Amino acid sequence: MSQATAMGARRPAADAGLMPTSVQGPLDPADAARTEAGAPATPQPLVVRTLTRSDDAARDAVVRASSAGSIFHLAGWERAVESVFHHEPRTLGAFQGGELVGVLPLMLCRTPTFRRHLVSMPYGVYGGPASLASAADVALVQAAGRMAEDERVGRLELRCERDPGVPGLVGSELYAAFVQDLPDDPEEIWTRMPKRARAEVRKTIERNGLSISAGPWYANDLYELFHRSKKHLGSPALPRAWYLALIRELGEGVIVHVARAASSQPLAATMSFVHGDKLDFYYIGVTDDANRTYNVTNFLVTRLQEMCVRRGLKRFDLGRSRVGSGPYQFKKNQGFEPRTLEYRYKLVGSRDLPSFNPSNPKTEKLRETWGKLPDWATRALSDRLMRYLP
Repeated sequence: MSQATAMGARRPAADAGLMPTSVQGPLDPADAARTEAGAPATPQPLVVRTLTRSDDAARDAVVRASSAGSIFHLAGWERAVESVFHHEPRTLGAFQGGELVGVLPLMLCRTPTFRRHLVSMPYGVYGGPASLASAADVALVQAAGRMAEDERVGRLELRCERDPGVPGLVGSELYAAFVQDLPDDPEEIWTRMPKRARAEVRKTIERNGLSISAGPWYANDLYELFHRSKKHLGSPALPRAWYLALIRELGEGVIVHVARAASSQPLAATMSFVHGDKLDFYYIGVTDDANRTYNVTNFLVTRLQEMCVRRGLKRFDLGRSRVGSGPYQFKKNQGFEPRTLEYRYKLVGSRDLPSFNPSNPKTEKLRETWGKLPDWATRALSDRLMRYLP
């Protein structure tokens, strides 16, 4: 695992306005024992401070134990973001009785206009607090709010699955997640699919002989195909170094697949993440005719669910989509039910929520222009621009 490259950029907790937080949390085991013995229990206050690389192991243990934890909360994700995009870590930890009980992954992200934002978590769809006690969630979010004011950022952005329940935050319902419980038998993946989707997958397997292969060496295929897909949509793509950093930092938590027809070059490539009992189907790049001719995305969604069942995973996350968009409808057609994500924001220097996305008609001309640029230009520009699109 690589070490952070900009540790000197972090400010001490006191400089960030993070003083010990007097929040009454659950009793630790020693307090519980004293209570049972008849002695008065001494509540342990929660203390919030900025985490350092020496806290990474404890941080990851809390993230894996918390129901709100995700691959994006792990220290490895933060290290990858820092090494490739040079955003500065500001992750907070809540301690009780000297032990870490909550984590709020957070990074300071810069914009081309020299404004800065605190984001949890850049390039991820989930963020916000991941704790072992609700009191820690509240203390962490409140501390992040104070940090946002002290840092004089534009906004604090918390990509929460659920509302952390802290007053004064602004909500957004722009995105939905698609997470589905998996059956015990791979055959049930087929029986519960909508009839039309099931027929399309069976037809493409029989007619085109589609197959999948897995291995980190397919990261270059993913880079090439993802760039092609994003250019078709009029958007910048992620740099090659990003995929390599994720593989380096997250190790076995990363799975890269390619799908191909018989004796053909890859039609599609994906990068998925395994965290706990769930697989996140995250990045996908396809050739221009991969879905029109081969229905390759339907095929991959089915095959990866089968793989998850065989590996003993219990949940399949088909990713985030803007409510009402084409991908949103595609996922519903696959039999997945949307759940609105409860992102929360604290506006400090900014007046409005972020709006730079394809739903904003102001981006239409930019997307049209981007799609007309030569490949060499979009590749070079993407590597620079994606730093500002966390």
